[in-house]
Amino acid sequence: MALRESEAIVLRTYPLREADLLVTLFTRAEGKVHGVARSAKKSKRRFGGALEPLTYVRAFYDVRERQELARLDSCEVLESPMASEVSYARAVALGHIAELLDELLPDHEANDAIFRLTLSVLQMLTGPEIWMPITYFDLWLTRLVGFLPEFTECVVCGRNLNGDRAYFHALADGLMCADDRRLASSELTPESRALAARMFRAPVDVFSGMSWPKSQAADLRKLLIQILQRHIEKKLVTAGMLEKID
Repeated sequence: MALRESEAIVLRTYPLREADLLVTLFTRAEGKVHGVARSAKKSKRRFGGALEPLTYVRAFYDVRERQELARLDSCEVLESPMASEVSYARAVALGHIAELLDELLPDHEANDAIFRLTLSVLQMLTGPEIWMPITYFDLWLTRLVGFLPEFTECVVCGRNLNGDRAYFHALADGLMCADDRRLASSELTPESRALAARMFRAPVDVFSGMSWPKSQAADLRKLLIQILQRHIEKKLVTAGMLEKID
């Protein structure tokens, strides 16, 4: 049987027996694919350096009928996050992207928009600055999977929020006006709402080189993480790790 070929992003690898690895790939052609890389720990020719998380590869694999796992034959590295220094903050940011894709993407469902988003954000995550790429990725991913609420009106009364204060709550969908906000709500500032609108109109590289401390758009990231966690019904491990980074 002829091997299938696709651009792919490595999401996860797990040890399987002595020399094999269980690999989760986000392929451009078929979406998320789980496969076994036989002798991956020994074969530098077929897999050398290609199975590090978030490596952009050309993957060759075989999907057989009535088998849940594909057979991963080999991978060719196209771009690797290991090409530049991996600080702790950058490692957590890369892990955050991998975790979100693994949790949100269904198996065997291609999504070229999310694939292109991921590649563009990974190109911005080659240095020490992580907060702009993470904000951009979380915002667009939440929109592309269909979870992003309307930012311009109150979900309770329908009031237009342009120019007004807006609030969100971990257990509620959408933004609320000051009159309808719940107890223990958080504010999404006008500055962060305006920034989100700008991010929807421009590619991620437009925002490169900007001074972007952790505090900038922190409220927007909090909203997005709450939305995503509510929909996957679990806490994101990397969200807590990101919170602890200074």
